[in-house]
Amino acid sequence: MKDTIILAIETSCDETAAAIIRNGTEIISNVVASQIESQKRFGGVVPEIASRHHVEQITIVIEEALEKANMQPSDLTAVAVTEGPGLVGALLIGINAAKAFAFVHNLPIIGVHHIAGHIYANALVQPMQFPLLALVVSGGHTELVLMKEHGSFEVIGETRDDAAGEAYDKVARVLNMPYPGGPHIDRLAHEADEAVEFPRAWLEDSYDFSFSGLKSAVINYKHNMDQRGEEINPAHVARGFQESVVEVLTTKTLRAAKEYNVKQVIAAGGVSANKGLRTSLEQVFEQEGIAFTVPPLKLCTDNAAMIGAAASYMYEAGVRGELSMNGVPGKELKSW
Repeated sequence: MKDTIILAIETSCDETAAAIIRNGTEIISNVVASQIESQKRFGGVVPEIASRHHVEQITIVIEEALEKANMQPSDLTAVAVTEGPGLVGALLIGINAAKAFAFVHNLPIIGVHHIAGHIYANALVQPMQFPLLALVVSGGHTELVLMKEHGSFEVIGETRDDAAGEAYDKVARVLNMPYPGGPHIDRLAHEADEAVEFPRAWLEDSYDFSFSGLKSAVINYKHNMDQRGEEINPAHVARGFQESVVEVLTTKTLRAAKEYNVKQVIAAGGVSANKGLRTSLEQVFEQEGIAFTVPPLKLCTDNAAMIGAAASYMYEAGVRGELSMNGVPGKELKSW
C-alpha cells in the first residue's frame, strides 16, 4: 500500500510551523518558528504582530520542512492546514499558503481542527486505544473529550471561563513573571517548600472546569499582603496555585475515565507540558491500571506535526477540503 505523505501547516496563534508526516505516525520533518521573543515584551500575543511574523516565516518553514524531509511536492499525498480555532489573521496566513501550494501542485487540501491536532499528537507516540479520554489543556482550551473511534469527538466537559493556560499566564503576570508564564510557575512550584492554600472549583458533579475564581483568589491574596505591607513568597504562591489546578484536572479526568470505562487517557495541549500535571496524571493512572499517554514536550506546544497526524486519519476516512476554505476562529470540534 502506498504511504500517505502529508505536508502540514500550523499558524493558529504565534508559532509558524510546517511538517511532513508519513501515515499519521512518523515525523519526517517538523519545523517551528517561534515568536516568543517578539511577543514577550507585550506580555502576551498581539494578533497583528503575530500575523506579520507568519507572513515573514511561512514560505521559509515550508521550504525547510521539504528540504529536511528530502522531498519534492510530487512526493506528497495532500496538504493539511489548521482551519480553526485561533486568531483569524494568523489562521489566514497558513490557509492561504496551503491553498496556493495545493493549487499549484494539484494536491488535495484538508482543513484540520486545532484541538483535534493536539489530540492526535499522541498518535505520533503510540497507537490510540478506543474508547479513550483526552484531557486538552492549553491557553485557550480546557476540555475533556471522549473518543469512541478515530474521528469521533464528544466534549463531555469544558471551561466555563478562564482556561488553565490562560489562568497560568494571568497569575504569572501578577507575580511579575515574563510571558509565557506557565513554565515559570511550574519551575517555582517545584522549588517551594510550602504552599499557600487556594480554593478548588469543583462545580458539583459536572465535568466542566472553572479557573477564574482561583485566579481572583491569587490576585486578592497579593492585594491583601500588599495592603499589610508584607512581602509575598512567589514560590509558595506558585505551588499553591499549581496544586489547585492539578488536583482539579486530575480528579475530574480520573472520574470521567472510570465512568466511561476508557482503555486509554491522553493529555494534549501546551499545559500538558507542565511537569506537575504530567507527574500527577502518570501516577494516578498507573495506580488505576489505565493506559496513559502524553506527547514529548516539543509536541505539546503548537506544531505542524500534530496537524499532519490528524490529517492523515482524515485523509484515510475520505475527508477533503475545498480551495474556498476560510479561517474559522471559533470553529467547533466535530466528528468527521
